[in-house]
Amino acid sequence: MNAPIITVDRLTRHFTVPVGVSGGWFKKHATQNFEAVRDLSFDIRAGEKIAFIGPNGAGKSTTLKMLCGLLQSTSGTAQVAGFVPWKETRALSRRIGLVFGQRSHLWPTLPVIDSYDLLAAIYDLPRAHYWAQLDKLTIVFDLGDLLHQRVQTLSLGQRMRCDLAAALLHQPAVLFLDEPTIGLDINAKATLRDHLNRMAHEFETTIILTSHDTDDIERVCNRVILIDHGHKVIDTSLTELRRDYARYKTVTLTVDAAGEAFVREGVRVLSQSAHRLALQIDVARAPVEQVVGECLARYKIQDIAIENMPLEDVIRTIYDRQNAAGGVVVT
Repeated sequence: MNAPIITVDRLTRHFTVPVGVSGGWFKKHATQNFEAVRDLSFDIRAGEKIAFIGPNGAGKSTTLKMLCGLLQSTSGTAQVAGFVPWKETRALSRRIGLVFGQRSHLWPTLPVIDSYDLLAAIYDLPRAHYWAQLDKLTIVFDLGDLLHQRVQTLSLGQRMRCDLAAALLHQPAVLFLDEPTIGLDINAKATLRDHLNRMAHEFETTIILTSHDTDDIERVCNRVILIDHGHKVIDTSLTELRRDYARYKTVTLTVDAAGEAFVREGVRVLSQSAHRLALQIDVARAPVEQVVGECLARYKIQDIAIENMPLEDVIRTIYDRQNAAGGVVVT
């Protein structure tokens, strides 16, 4: 098994925030400590594709800023690609790539290729290595028609592809992606996700993705780290997340004649017509195979489809449990 490329051990970050003014004649600005991240620990192995998620204010951005070397921890430690981020920022910058949905590595008035040339100079890349890497990236991200266009003339989807390539010119071991598909249309999102998966396979790059779009998570990532109130709540594979937290499945039947209403504990009829029946099954109360067996015995079935609970609903269920538990870590 690959060794961890990122190690986080009891990482904590406090901020001092103003809370008002106190005192009489001599006014004093009162402050208090706010704990954005608390005792956070996890390992990420080379080549993993991680969804790093949580509700707004959970501590995601603070954690990523520490891992990128933009913030220093209050306590605890971390290593990324062999470096302590806030102590070895310059060395780390050659081993990581950053892509933020609303920010660009590229100079807007220059052709894309000129921006790449400038970045190659900044990273002091040997020319032969730079051109070899650019050739690969041009194929992976389909940049052939874009390299000589000015950045400001590109669509958002085209610019994001160019930005991803820019972040990979120096062959980073780890790529941090913050809302990479924000503002893109459906087709551009699908294209970008395909490019990300192709990139991860081609270059064996470790991906850390934050996104509010669950399709990004589902189509790119294979592991989920969910934090809330600065704590790690869940760290599991996407498959296990569905298995452990997906409460419902939907079964849709096409039948010769639906007949009488389907009634069973743990099953809710979503819709029923002469030849179609849609059921929502609470898997904790009604095993899917039993419900399907009862349907096979009751109806003459022409077609059957079983769908998992949408990932967005699974994550919302976890957030709701967290809120009900007062932010207590649940696993």
